[in-house]
Amino acid sequence: MLAFAATIALALQLPCGAPPRTRPLRMQLTEQEQKISEAMEIKPVSAESARSTGLALALDDGTRKSHSVAENTAFVTGFFRGIATKQAFGQLVASLYFVYDAMESAFTECDNEGVRALDYPQLRRRDALEEDMAYYFGPEWRESVQPSPATRKYVARVEEVAREAPYLLIAHMYTRYLGDLFGGQMMGGMARRSLDLDASLGTKFYEFDDIPATKPFIEEWYAQLNKLELTDEQKERIVDEGNEVFRLNIEVFEELEGNPAKALFTLAISSLRSALGLVGGAVSGDV
Repeated sequence: MLAFAATIALALQLPCGAPPRTRPLRMQLTEQEQKISEAMEIKPVSAESARSTGLALALDDGTRKSHSVAENTAFVTGFFRGIATKQAFGQLVASLYFVYDAMESAFTECDNEGVRALDYPQLRRRDALEEDMAYYFGPEWRESVQPSPATRKYVARVEEVAREAPYLLIAHMYTRYLGDLFGGQMMGGMARRSLDLDASLGTKFYEFDDIPATKPFIEEWYAQLNKLELTDEQKERIVDEGNEVFRLNIEVFEELEGNPAKALFTLAISSLRSALGLVGGAVSGDV
């Protein structure tokens, strides 16, 4: 899953032993991408965890290649690009809205028992995204905002799966929802600091108010996943679909028009100011 969890805080660290800007900023960015990418790789779990058996284990193992350092770096760079400017982040929010609108419409209409069992209402994101859309695009956003080419491709895949093999929607839940839940709070905080957003506005997507404890909730979701009655072929296809969803997400990020170096620099300065107890953390202007 696209798990940024606490380890994405590494993105705020300047290179050890070197003061800011003693090395080229692009080099710093590459180092941070590498650190986060390595942290995002799927790690072994205890034998007591639901992730150590069944379809949960198969999904983690089967999508491990998608979580290689190279693929994670593409995802991380895309996220930094997305939080470089308010316009770019608004574009990302729009893409997420159209994807989740398609996903959650499919979940609601789906009569597949597995999909229904894993469709926890606490995970639903569309309402939160509608609030974010109004923040970035105004109250008439439904009439003015259209999906991007990569977003249309992603939505088309969701609709195709819902129509032809609904059980594959499980892969979309796994890759998107769990990634959002693992990294949501940290990613939302990074966006707010980088873009100097209004307090509590513009990042509702990343706030799971109905899930007070992330780890036990995810463990419960995995346990429910392992209870599903699926053939070996169906499980293999779910894993393949998980890898496809990961690629579709990267394509959405690759469309964003922003400077990832600028975002990293802003976050580093914000972190430094916070550590020094200075008021305010946002930095404006080009790098």
